[in-house]
Amino acid sequence: MRLRLTPKETSFYDLFAKAADNLVVGAGLLTELLGADKAERTAIAERMRDAEHASDEITHTIYRQLNSSFITPFDREDIYMLASLLDDVMDEMDAAADLVSLYQIDVLPQGVSDQVDVLVRAADLTAEAMPRLRTMKDLRDYWIEVNRLENQADQVYRKLLAHLFSGEYDAITVLKLKEVVDTLEQAADGFEHVANTVETITVKES
Repeated sequence: MRLRLTPKETSFYDLFAKAADNLVVGAGLLTELLGADKAERTAIAERMRDAEHASDEITHTIYRQLNSSFITPFDREDIYMLASLLDDVMDEMDAAADLVSLYQIDVLPQGVSDQVDVLVRAADLTAEAMPRLRTMKDLRDYWIEVNRLENQADQVYRKLLAHLFSGEYDAITVLKLKEVVDTLEQAADGFEHVANTVETITVKES
């Protein structure tokens, strides 16, 4: 395998931007899922699976590029970590869509829509931020806002749990809904992990 000595391999930036754009697609599909009836959810979940496969391919491309590049734009470990974390968020969104489809849930609680709204905003911010990795400038507002959104997601999640255990639902429905809201919460956490990694990279490179 040939190693590229010069210049620094810059295609990583395009791949990170592509991965973040795919998260916007995933969050949009979650929004579609909320407004769909049970018959439509299977098709939306399949489209989400396609988006997840695209995310996997982007991640694998980054790994291959990393293995064939001698000089990288920033630390190899950070490139690997950022790629992995972006893929993790897509995995969680895919899992949430799959659960809603498989469990044939009739009606999702209102709080689930609030969770998805947070994910949509976090995805948009992440997609806007990734191209700025080239210069490592104007990124501070991004990670601050994503951290704020994650705190908001935590509040929504706690309210949802209280609602689920209020006695309104039977035990099986509680288990199904809790798995969905847990997975969406993990996606929100994942966006924060991405933002924290971007902050770490920016501090190292400044």
